[in-house]
Amino acid sequence: MGVLRFERVLCAVVVAGLAGGCTSSPDSEPVIQDPPPSVAASAPAWTEPSAYSFVLTRGCDAAAPLGRYQATVSGGKVTGSQRVGASAAAPSASAAVDLGPATGQEGEEIEVPTLGELVTMAETAEEDGAEVATEFDLTDGHPAKVTINVTDTAAGAECWIVSDYRKG
Repeated sequence: MGVLRFERVLCAVVVAGLAGGCTSSPDSEPVIQDPPPSVAASAPAWTEPSAYSFVLTRGCDAAAPLGRYQATVSGGKVTGSQRVGASAAAPSASAAVDLGPATGQEGEEIEVPTLGELVTMAETAEEDGAEVATEFDLTDGHPAKVTINVTDTAAGAECWIVSDYRKG
């Protein structure tokens, strides 16, 4: 009898301990809820290394990106970049206008930013009132995707997706 009573007490203690993450159902059975997404999956802080490489895909439509670029960074600067998966695009008539580091018109070549510059670009756009979403890699915290929309429509968004990130 003593073991059965101990199990009931232990069960009561466990249920009471979980009460902060539980809610009552109509049957008074405890229901354990998942933690909020911000607690469950947060990326570690990322510090830009002095040397790394990555592939930057520009465009929000994964099936038809506007461009893919292999980039190498050394000393905080892009030391090499080349378009991959397609031939180089010819600049349009508006190419004489400075469109910034990663906002060239569809099909134009862009100046590939470092990942630190990409994060700064997102922060600046958000400060200026743009809708910005930045996703970070959960293993080491490097930026994995940046979406910036300065318009009132979803079609106006610009996306940059980072893949094949390697330090050194």
